[in-house]
Amino acid sequence: MSQTALLTREPVVNKKRAITANRLVAHGPSIASVVETLNAANEYWPEQYAVFLSLGRLIPTPELMGWQAPANAHIEIPVQTLGHPQTQALLPLLQEAGIGMCLTWFTKGVALPPEANWRFVLIDGRKHPTPDGSPGLSLAWGLPDVPAFKKAVAAGYDGASGWFFLHGNPPAKELSPNHAQIIRLLNMVRNNGEIRDIENVLKQDVALSYKLLRYINSASFGLMVEIQSFRHAVSILGYDKLHKWLSLLLVTASRDPGAPAMMQTAITRGRFMEQIGSGFFDEAACGNLFIVGAFSMLNILLGASMETLLEEMVLPEPITDALLYDEGDYAPFLRLARSCESFDPGALVKAADELHVAPEQINRAQLTALGFADSLQT
Repeated sequence: MSQTALLTREPVVNKKRAITANRLVAHGPSIASVVETLNAANEYWPEQYAVFLSLGRLIPTPELMGWQAPANAHIEIPVQTLGHPQTQALLPLLQEAGIGMCLTWFTKGVALPPEANWRFVLIDGRKHPTPDGSPGLSLAWGLPDVPAFKKAVAAGYDGASGWFFLHGNPPAKELSPNHAQIIRLLNMVRNNGEIRDIENVLKQDVALSYKLLRYINSASFGLMVEIQSFRHAVSILGYDKLHKWLSLLLVTASRDPGAPAMMQTAITRGRFMEQIGSGFFDEAACGNLFIVGAFSMLNILLGASMETLLEEMVLPEPITDALLYDEGDYAPFLRLARSCESFDPGALVKAADELHVAPEQINRAQLTALGFADSLQT
């Protein structure tokens, strides 16, 4: 059996629901396996934001110093382990190495080492409505929905970690003109419409055109030449790839305060599925996998049912089957992507076994996808 630790994740947001960090949970049988996994993952480590590393049920020990921790890494130290000799031995080593520490599961009145510097403090928001006594920036964990987050911020929390933003969002009354315009473009591109007609639509929204070209010319896309115009983009990319990037534009068009975390989640899913799928499908199908992942949160981002949204788009049947019915060739990849957002490593192992994907592939694809999504945040 592989000793590679599996990584799952969740976003960390500030009071305004802007992403401020990413939280990774390492599910491994030992600290040694976690260290080995993390050193192998350093090449793909997301660098845009701080990264909190949770060791799950493992006790933090000096063995962690075998990890060549990136500059933005913060080791989580649960308060329950502060009295353990191994954790006590680790704390001064982390401070001497300049590795950040995040105190987790803090409760008011708990005895803390006087010399420790806690920049971030994770608190179970379900048990502690206020962050009284927090020795650092207080982050609520375990919040069920957006109203609970607003209540936590009003009570003094500096932000939150978790997936609360997926629940309790008010539905939109109708699609914004911006979204409707992008859907119109998507359908024109999917139907191989005349380039001049598509250009005319883009010219009606200069900001949209600029954002599309900025995405296409991003370092993540890896083009050797700079795309100067939509016509140039079609000649270089072709309609299929352009459809993928317009899909990305649709996902990132929301101006909702909670959109950044939702966008990051959707784009990470899409990029992750595309990378995992490269060992199963051709390039065109991998592009479709990206769209499945990116569109898997459209109903939340746009405040409409998935059925209503997909009725307005011209999409291949395998995409709609995965999004509407959790069926077809692409569905197992979406299940795998969603399992990376769970604290249940068993669910992730089950989804990985269904596709016979190795833990190393999952970790690499997830971290690369997360870095890609973060690079597109504005």
